[in-house]
Amino acid sequence: MIQQVSEKFHSLFGKTPLIVSSPGRINLIGEHTDYNNGFVMPAAIDKRIIYGVQLNGTRTCTAHAVYVDETVSFSLDDVKPTPGWINYLMGVVDQLQKRGYDVPGFDCVVDGDIPVGAGLSSSAAVEGGLVMALNELMGLGLSRIDMALIGQKAEHTFPGVKCGIMDQFANLHGKKNQVILLDCRSLEYQYYPFEFPDYKIVLCNTMVHHSLASSEYNVRRQQCETGVAAIQELYPGVASLRDASLEQLNQVRDKISAEVYQRCQFVIDEIARTQKAGPLLAKGDLAEFGRLMFETHEGLSKDYNVSCPELDLLVELAKVRPEVAGSRMMGGGFGGCTINLVEAGAVDSFVQYIKEHYHHETSKQPEVYVTTIQDGTSVVHQKAEA
Repeated sequence: MIQQVSEKFHSLFGKTPLIVSSPGRINLIGEHTDYNNGFVMPAAIDKRIIYGVQLNGTRTCTAHAVYVDETVSFSLDDVKPTPGWINYLMGVVDQLQKRGYDVPGFDCVVDGDIPVGAGLSSSAAVEGGLVMALNELMGLGLSRIDMALIGQKAEHTFPGVKCGIMDQFANLHGKKNQVILLDCRSLEYQYYPFEFPDYKIVLCNTMVHHSLASSEYNVRRQQCETGVAAIQELYPGVASLRDASLEQLNQVRDKISAEVYQRCQFVIDEIARTQKAGPLLAKGDLAEFGRLMFETHEGLSKDYNVSCPELDLLVELAKVRPEVAGSRMMGGGFGGCTINLVEAGAVDSFVQYIKEHYHHETSKQPEVYVTTIQDGTSVVHQKAEA
C-alpha cells in the first residue's frame, strides 16, 4: 500500500509525498466506558490507513481516496461539514484552524485496508494520519495527546459522533505487542504486554453495519448523563459514572427509567471489569481475562442493548469452542466485529467452523481477520521533492 500510495501521488501531483501509516484499533475490554470517564484497554493493529501528503502552495486541499477512486477538493476558506469520506479530513483541518493554525493548501492520497463498519475505528485512523502528516509538514510540534484530542473533536463536530477519546488515543499511542490501560478522565495510561504466543487475536466480522449505530451511540451517551444527573442530586461530587457506585445508582432507581438504570449499571460494572484486566494480563491469566470478556458481551447485549442477533450468534458459536479463551462484540455496536482469543494451533479450524455455522444461520459470509498488535501512527517516509 505504501508503494501504491506513493506512486498514485506522484502520478496525480508530480511530487514525492510524506508517507504516514495510521492503524485501526481493537479494544480488549472496556466498551462504552470512555465517554463515561472510565477505563479502556485498546491496542493498535496491523490494519492501516496510508497517507501520502504534500503542501501545494495554494489555499485549496485536494484529496484522492484510492479505495473509492474519488478525488475531492475544498477551499481552506470554506471548511464546513460535507457528506462523504472527505468530512473526516475537513474536520481535522477545521480543528487546526480553530486552534489558530494557518493550515496551508495540501494534496493527499489516502488508501487503507481497515474494513469500514467493522468497529476497528477507520475514522480515527483517517483523522490521526492526517493530523500527524500536517503536524510534520507544518512543524507544529503537537504532542500525541494533542493530536488525539484534535481527532476526537473533529469527529464530534463534523461527522457528529460524540465519541470518547479511546479510538484516537489508541491510534496514536499504540505499541507493538502492548495493550494500553487508559484512564479516560486523567489520560494517564500504562502499557501491559500482550505476549501470548499460544493465542491469536481473531476478529469475526458480521458484515452487518446498521445506520443507527452513530445515532444510538449518542443516545447511550445521553442516557448515561441522565443517570449521572439523578445521582448528582444526592451526591454532587459524582461528575460521571466513573465516580458512581452501584449502591448510589440503586438509591435513585425510582427516579430514572428502567432503561437508564440498565445502561448505567452496565457502565459501572464494565469500569470495574476493566480495572481488573491489567493485573490478569500481567500474571498471564488469560482464562480469567476471557471470562470477563464474555461477561462484557452479556452486558452489552442485555443491559446496554447495543448488540444485534448476528453479533450474539458469533459469540455463542465461539463460547462452545474449547480453544476460545474469550469472545465479545467490539466497538459501538449494532454490527461490526467480535474479538476472540483463540489458541494458535486451532485458528484454522475455528475460522472454518465460524464461517460454516454463521453462513448456515444468516446466509451471510463473515470476514475473519487474524490480527497482531502493532505500533501507532507514524511517519514512514519523509517528504522529498521529486
